[in-house]
Amino acid sequence: MKIAEEPATTSKRTISMTSSLVYFVISLVFNSFGNVLTLVTSSHIHPQFLGSAYWTAAEANLGHAILGNNSTALFWAFLVLGMMISFLNAILMHELDWHRIFGNFLFLLPFSIFIQWFSNIFNQIMPDATTTPMVVIYILINFIGVIFIGTAISIYQRVNLVLHPADDLTQILRFRYFHGNATIAMWVSYVPPTIMALIAVLMTGTITNFGLGTLFAFLFQGSVTGIADRIVFPKLKHEALDVGR
Repeated sequence: MKIAEEPATTSKRTISMTSSLVYFVISLVFNSFGNVLTLVTSSHIHPQFLGSAYWTAAEANLGHAILGNNSTALFWAFLVLGMMISFLNAILMHELDWHRIFGNFLFLLPFSIFIQWFSNIFNQIMPDATTTPMVVIYILINFIGVIFIGTAISIYQRVNLVLHPADDLTQILRFRYFHGNATIAMWVSYVPPTIMALIAVLMTGTITNFGLGTLFAFLFQGSVTGIADRIVFPKLKHEALDVGR
């Protein structure tokens, strides 16, 4: 592994920093909100069968396995596990780019705060689903959360200001290894969270937040990202794309 001096890019930045920041903030809120919708709807159906987005479920399980069920477990799980993925990305790119890793951290910090904040709010205001209509509504909200996540990923991957390490991983896989195919890249990127979930099972003997919603995310989140590339802010292209030398 070598220290990157000048990152190799396959596209130039064509939009202003102001526009980039506006797109980024929109996508960050969308992503945090979508993730929490999947988590909260999953936890408020008993017995749990719905599940949350794949990365969200894995990180939440491992975070609770290590830290217990406390008020900051999600924040630390998303922050620390996300930074571990940053270094996996460096290995895949064959470059240790500290600017990129610091950018991942700049994404993770507000993202992790938003996740914990939205989670605390929605856990208080959303009741348990005790009737069939409520269960159906929660399933639809869960799927909408996945669509929010996929759309957010599309926006901030194209802006490419700073990325969540997991989405950076998907982008590296997509353009360096899979010729731009978002769906295949998304599926391969699920290997690390699968390992996280298995570790959580070994530690606790149980697993939560995996279910119907997780399957929906596994099958369709990558496709949602690819579709959003074309129909959500369609004039926004992939800016300053860098997937290593």
